[in-house]
Amino acid sequence: MNSENLKNYINGEWRVSSATDYLDVINPATAETLGRTPLSPASEVDAAAQAAAAAFDGWRRTPPTERVQYLFKLKTALEAHAEELARTITEENGKTLGEARGELQRAIENVEVACSVPTLMQGDVLEDIAAGIDELMIRQPVGVGATICPFNFPAMIAFWFMPYALACGNTYVLKPSERTPLTLTRIVQLMEQVGFPKGVVNLVHGGAETVNAILDHPLIRAITFVGSTPVARHIYSRAAANGKRVQAQGGAKNPIVVLPDADLETTTRIVADSAFGSAGQRCLAASLAITVGEARHTFTEAIADAAAKRVVGYGLNEGVEMGPVISARSKDRIEGLIERGAQEGVEVLVDGRRANIAGYPRGYFVRPTILRNIPTGGEIARTEIFGPVLGLIHVNTVDEAIQLVNGGAYGNMACLFTTSGAAARKFRYEAQAGNIGINIGVAAPMAFFPFSGWKESFFGALHGQGKHAVEFFTQTKVVIERWPKEWSRKF
Repeated sequence: MNSENLKNYINGEWRVSSATDYLDVINPATAETLGRTPLSPASEVDAAAQAAAAAFDGWRRTPPTERVQYLFKLKTALEAHAEELARTITEENGKTLGEARGELQRAIENVEVACSVPTLMQGDVLEDIAAGIDELMIRQPVGVGATICPFNFPAMIAFWFMPYALACGNTYVLKPSERTPLTLTRIVQLMEQVGFPKGVVNLVHGGAETVNAILDHPLIRAITFVGSTPVARHIYSRAAANGKRVQAQGGAKNPIVVLPDADLETTTRIVADSAFGSAGQRCLAASLAITVGEARHTFTEAIADAAAKRVVGYGLNEGVEMGPVISARSKDRIEGLIERGAQEGVEVLVDGRRANIAGYPRGYFVRPTILRNIPTGGEIARTEIFGPVLGLIHVNTVDEAIQLVNGGAYGNMACLFTTSGAAARKFRYEAQAGNIGINIGVAAPMAFFPFSGWKESFFGALHGQGKHAVEFFTQTKVVIERWPKEWSRKF
């Protein structure tokens, strides 16, 4: 792949940015430069927003049955180029090719659900709310929407939002992560080939200045984001202060509770995949395993063995189960947190620091790590590490485990492993998290369900995907009608 300067896509044209600063896009396994991301100035956000606003009226007036035809064509294009896109995800993000394929499939599933907008967008009617008076509620698009995308899912996250926005009649501005912009750039190229009208979809590369320009622009009415909690809070507060509707998904510290009656082999495999899949760089990665009672000894031994045996390397190579983390800075931060945990008295049961991967000496690799005897009030128990690190905490009862789950600041996901239906129902009922897994390690909702998040993991009211996305990208209008007979034309 050529390390070229990336262009913005505005009003149906690929434009060279006027940016003076660029960031290298780095393959985290090889340290090879794949491209250069322009840190676009606010003027280019303005150009994209103006183009989207100019295209809005024509797109909004296009019947929804016609708008979704573009999405049907996009689905076909994504499927035709799936392998190419998956390889691009692996090259710029580091996850394995299998994980990249799975990510892209989740993106395609959201396109499929958005194609049902002619049904999902329907309103309500009630005749005779009073004598001769009818009332109806209709949904109309809000205008220009925007998504500020994270690095960890270069394809999928934008599709939690964009297909629904477009299907509902909104126009759009995408801001890819400056660290992983190649996948969305290629997807927008496919959207151009599909034939979306000029200005309906726009893409602007950039960093913090670009993001703030999106948050402040008066023509952008709806903003979506996935990332860390501090940034989510900034985006939510600044955009809301500017009168915009916002979905801002934040960080997580996802706990998994293992009961003594859980199937050990299955639980270990699923938890390992959850904690170490995508090198732990996903908002639904298991961060803490809370063992209850006798599960302490059996599960600890099993998960430590699984961590030590996990095959780490370049995600495009056959047999690799986990790739690198995104950057040298991330690697240093993760290893620094492991060291800080050791200073807190945490036992580093399996140490993934100073990883040496044959053939890739410059890669940003951290091997799977297991930390035991974590103080519940310490930094490691509270901090989102966002790497392949699983902490172990032991309690004696299910009630204690649920208390630990609910005592955390985050509320993205919580999972329970058990063969007891009573324990499962208790956990489902009492655990304070937006996504609950029962014998599931990554409780990622299908596209027709919202991607929920509670507490410090989400800022907003309506989540991404499915009906929530349709509600977010539409505004309701109530019409009350009276048509007296004497006003009617007589035939």
